Amino acid sequence: MTEEVEIKAVLPDGWLEVDSLDIEAQGVARRPDGKVVFIEGALPFERVSAKVNRRKNNWEQATLTEIHRESPQRVRPRCPHFGLHEGACGGCKMQHLHVGAQVAIKQRVLEDNLWHLAKVKAAMVLRPIEGPTWGYRWRARFSVRHVRKKGSVLVGFHERKSRFVAEIRECHVVPPHVSELLMPLRALIGTMEAIESCPQIELACGDQVTALVLRHLQPLSQGDLAKLRAFAADHPGVQWWLQPAGPDTVRLLDEGGPELSYSLAEFGITMPFRPTDFTQVNPHINRVLVSGALRLLEVQAHHRVIDWFCGLGNFTLPIATRAREVLGVEGSETLVARSRENYERNRRAERARPLAATEFAARNLFEITAEELVGHGSAQRWLIDPPREGAFALAKALADLHQHPELRGGWTPPRRIVYVSCNPATLARDAGLLVHQAGYRCAAAGVVNMFPHTAHVESLAVFEAANGNGA
Repeated sequence: MTEEVEIKAVLPDGWLEVDSLDIEAQGVARRPDGKVVFIEGALPFERVSAKVNRRKNNWEQATLTEIHRESPQRVRPRCPHFGLHEGACGGCKMQHLHVGAQVAIKQRVLEDNLWHLAKVKAAMVLRPIEGPTWGYRWRARFSVRHVRKKGSVLVGFHERKSRFVAEIRECHVVPPHVSELLMPLRALIGTMEAIESCPQIELACGDQVTALVLRHLQPLSQGDLAKLRAFAADHPGVQWWLQPAGPDTVRLLDEGGPELSYSLAEFGITMPFRPTDFTQVNPHINRVLVSGALRLLEVQAHHRVIDWFCGLGNFTLPIATRAREVLGVEGSETLVARSRENYERNRRAERARPLAATEFAARNLFEITAEELVGHGSAQRWLIDPPREGAFALAKALADLHQHPELRGGWTPPRRIVYVSCNPATLARDAGLLVHQAGYRCAAAGVVNMFPHTAHVESLAVFEAANGNGA
């Protein structure tokens, strides 16, 4: 400890020693007076110089200008558009950091959130769920801009900390065949009459189809529609969808051809979806995540299971291959209908094992009460997969029932809960309720590297009933 202090004390004036990385992938250093400096582009254990862009009383935000001692975890970014230079693409934040170190940092973010926000420590740290680190992103939203000064059209992600569209010619986090479409798409839009009124192209890849959703603010001419059809003919597997207004207005340009869907082969499940539906960005990780979550859930043939925030049935349908009965709950009647349709379709398919009896219900899960929770009946297992806002109302209702047993009647809480999270802060908040007020212990937690090279932290946690709580 004394040696470390002495080393820091002799640093040349203006140099900073980076201690850690924050959730935004910024290096964190401290000045001699204790003031925190967040440095974009810096990595842990590096000694750097930085240009301060923003000053507050307790912290500063800066950009790396020079590395005096480089981290052994620093790597050469694969993409030529990544970096701190003007016009750099903002789609990735961690390409300069070895992917193994990325995962370790995300694990630390999860553990820090659980402890500092909720005073919860998992009894076991799960091995990270990892997969391909390049070409993994099967969903993306590309901005489209006609730049008159350059006389060209740009298709890509925004620049770092900017509303401008980065001028990219390739992208290594989308599948190679999609990266190869970027320049042809720029050329296509550049020839269309609607060059000024198409602000976005949304990508959604299925097992057989690459869906491109063109957002257009004005009706497209017959000439522009013909150009879209010719583009699809020249690029096999591409399927154009048109979106004149909100997501509900999306329609397929031409019927026929392969269906947009993905498979969960381990469970014999096929999931059709629309390109604007929520599905996991990384299909490789999703398959492992579904399998791992069910393994952690420990579903048995006599169990009833509730899947909260069930979406299109990504977890519900696989659970139905293991359990006696399943209930999928979602907030939208339309989404519930889609989930039910997916279930019926897979139920009718030839299968080695029939799907369990499965029901779907619409419920505002951000306002659910203890009484409403009881109304959905007892289940031995829960799977919770909320959006970034988390599942506070659900955890609060469970806590209320634990603290007021008279509200239960014959209802019993689940013995085991698997919580899949895309926000470690809301997971920690809800974990605090489950552990300190609802009678559970955090048996395990770990990260899921769903988005390599970004600061996004996906994770899952397992909660077990403690002290005889639960069925």
